[in-house]
Amino acid sequence: MENVSLRRHMLAVEQAMRSYATKLGEDVERWGQVGLLHDFDYERWPTAPDHPLQGSTILRERGYPEDVIYAILSHADYLADRYPRRSLLDRGLYACDELCGFLVACAWVRPERLEGMQVAGVLKKMKTKGFAAAVNRDDIVRGAEEFGVPLEEHIANCIESLKPIANDLGLGASPSV
Repeated sequence: MENVSLRRHMLAVEQAMRSYATKLGEDVERWGQVGLLHDFDYERWPTAPDHPLQGSTILRERGYPEDVIYAILSHADYLADRYPRRSLLDRGLYACDELCGFLVACAWVRPERLEGMQVAGVLKKMKTKGFAAAVNRDDIVRGAEEFGVPLEEHIANCIESLKPIANDLGLGASPSV
């Protein structure tokens, strides 16, 4: 995979998923695996329905568990009729995916990056349509609702989960001048 941004996005979602698995007493490795693999096919097949259907075929061929494959398939809204989000794992991935992308975008425009990032600032950025325009705000809100976590709490949880891997995400604090 050559796309550094995509790799970093997958790492961010993996980290958020691991954090939630720990909080919820779920299988941390399984949740992390889903977060890490959810977009592995996106660089090669970025359009619907190829992504994530092509990836699911590859994962099946390589022996990945069906619940991992199903969760990845269910994160695509355009496949919701075939793969509705039914498990906590499915809903967790959907909740973390778009939000992690948005949080990284928010961090990039802050000199302190993730350090000191506040929920109120993220919510304010969500109202700015021109900022990170490719991120679907409705998906962020719907994801938190489906996951059963209040939006503000979900944002705070994801911010905190990303801080330990800030450097891996290219979000180490900018040096002061």
